[in-house]
Amino acid sequence: MRVLVTGGAGYIGSTLVPLLLTRGLQVTVLDSLEHGADGLRCGSQTPGLRLVQGDVRDLDVLRQAAVGAEAILHLAAVSGYPACARYPEKASQVNVQGTANAVVAADGRLPVILASTLSCYGSVPAGFCDEDTLPRPVSHYGRTKLEAEALVLASLRGIVLRLATVYGVSPRLRLDLLLNDFVHTLAQGQALEVYEPEARRAFVHVRDAANAFLFALDRALYSSKRPGGRLYNVGDESQNLSKRQLVERIRRHFPGARVRYAATGRDEDRRDYAVSFARFRAEGFRTEISLEQGIEELVRAFLGC
Repeated sequence: MRVLVTGGAGYIGSTLVPLLLTRGLQVTVLDSLEHGADGLRCGSQTPGLRLVQGDVRDLDVLRQAAVGAEAILHLAAVSGYPACARYPEKASQVNVQGTANAVVAADGRLPVILASTLSCYGSVPAGFCDEDTLPRPVSHYGRTKLEAEALVLASLRGIVLRLATVYGVSPRLRLDLLLNDFVHTLAQGQALEVYEPEARRAFVHVRDAANAFLFALDRALYSSKRPGGRLYNVGDESQNLSKRQLVERIRRHFPGARVRYAATGRDEDRRDYAVSFARFRAEGFRTEISLEQGIEELVRAFLGC
């Protein structure tokens, strides 16, 4: 069986693709390679892997890449509110039109599993949300991903995975993610400045995020229920915590670390809430990597030990 992974050379994709190959699946990766192909350490010559350099904004390229596939795992995106604010037109084209192209390429026959984000919730006055909470995105990133979700959920076999803030070591490592950035800053011996320390965030390890796609793929292809048009938060309640709590967990590994809690600064996505992950758990999905394991992994990676 062949699957198409858009954005497969990225942070999550470079963790997901080897897992798919290990399962014996044939994998086509469609990626602009804007950040190179080093994340796919398995290499373009790996049996079962076909790497196509191309852009999801090009419908013809996406359609061609989808030939022979039985599912589309759609990870390609301009990710995070800073990048989307810096390149708003590109963000709209990639996140919305690129997703529309994926749905067209699926042609109602293939399941499309979308990587989305808790940033779709935006400001949550109640301080707690689940999938039934009305999304109120406040950033361009959140708005474009919510539009993308609507396109996938309207398709016959669409599944949306709203990922908590992802962290952890990946072949294509990102340092702009909150937890990765905090650990990297302290590992470099630098002072860490944290704004809105009491704001609550939800986190999920990159391997658990990748496993969520494997789980959703299995459900989409093999379950008698075939849950199309479904939306799931991905993470675990044990990893709902404030930024101050997160910093204290990380500081255990850096005695004498310098941390300053700043009075200014604001999260443009207005994230300050706890998240329920009960719906995906009821389907049978479980995360496997604890926050402490993920932090220790990052510390070792950044300290070279």
